[in-house]
Amino acid sequence: MRAQSSHKSVYSEGMFDWSLYTGNLKWLPARTFYLTRHGSHAYGTSLPTSDLDLRGVFIAPKEYYLGFAQVVEQVEQKEPDFVLFELRKFLKLATDANPNVLELLYTDDSDHLVTSPVFEMLRENRHMFLSRKAKHTFSGYAVSQLKRINTHYRWLKNPPTAAPTRAEFGLPERTVIPADQLAAANAAIQKQVDIWSWHDLEDVDPAIRQSIKDEFTRRLAEITSWGWAEMTEKTWLAASRAVGLDTNFIQLLDQERRYTGKLREWQQFNDWKKNRNPDRAILEEKYGYDTKHGMHLVRLLRMCREILTDGKVLVRRPDAEELLRIRAGDWDYHKLVEWAEAQDAELEVLAKTSKLPNAPDRKKLDQLCIEMVEASFR
Repeated sequence: MRAQSSHKSVYSEGMFDWSLYTGNLKWLPARTFYLTRHGSHAYGTSLPTSDLDLRGVFIAPKEYYLGFAQVVEQVEQKEPDFVLFELRKFLKLATDANPNVLELLYTDDSDHLVTSPVFEMLRENRHMFLSRKAKHTFSGYAVSQLKRINTHYRWLKNPPTAAPTRAEFGLPERTVIPADQLAAANAAIQKQVDIWSWHDLEDVDPAIRQSIKDEFTRRLAEITSWGWAEMTEKTWLAASRAVGLDTNFIQLLDQERRYTGKLREWQQFNDWKKNRNPDRAILEEKYGYDTKHGMHLVRLLRMCREILTDGKVLVRRPDAEELLRIRAGDWDYHKLVEWAEAQDAELEVLAKTSKLPNAPDRKKLDQLCIEMVEASFR
């Protein structure tokens, strides 16, 4: 543990105006035991125009734990982007390997604005939060970035030109299925799909459940040679039959579903055009994709690999210069997509051979939470 003299408090040193954030929580400065820079400033990829992101953790006064009338889990405000998590919420998110939260345990000392003896208790046990769950969270965040990039690329290169019509899907001008019957049928089908997607295994750790689902899906794809889109379609049709719907009704329901999907995409496309960030729009027009999203995709996949292989969370990026070049358009769209898909496949293998546990020890972390709260009140 660091000596007491090394602990920081920008509040007591007059370097930070807490009044901008505390509102009615006048106790917040004194109960915030950790505050750090986050985002591009912590990664080492900031530009002169980059916003300042601040994240921290607090332990509320006793009445928030012993009583029931007052509850506060999170405090946040924009400009600068400022978020404080209550300790228990922070620990839950870190235990689930939420990338934006897990990173806070590993930011560089130079980015710390507030530290304390209670923070040292957390810091000394940060390794306990590392697990194979990182495969599904870090990689999952990256894949969601990739899906967004792919969708926007498609809209840029081949944008939809008009709203879909019901006639295009062989449907009458107005649906012949009553709204309540349509909703009931879709709910029954979705329930069956969820069962097949392992959602009913509530007692199984989410990361392990996802791992089982991914492995089952991979093996099914190998056996059938179905792609993801085809597998999704066939699953829906099988679920429709499994819940007892007749063939004619399934066909009509499928037509309604396809039309609704296209209509939703049309609305999303127009929302995207209307609300695009001007700076991001310039990047997409110039490079075919949002290179800032591309940079974060690469960072997340590389961090996932580092966690699974070395048990390290490298927030201050050793590859910061390359990441900035990616943001500046050094990788074209096709290179980014090919690299990301190959990396995600490799991470599936690494997750199986990683020395990390499948999930953190929740009992030990629960005990750590108790000890930190008790220490804060002493």
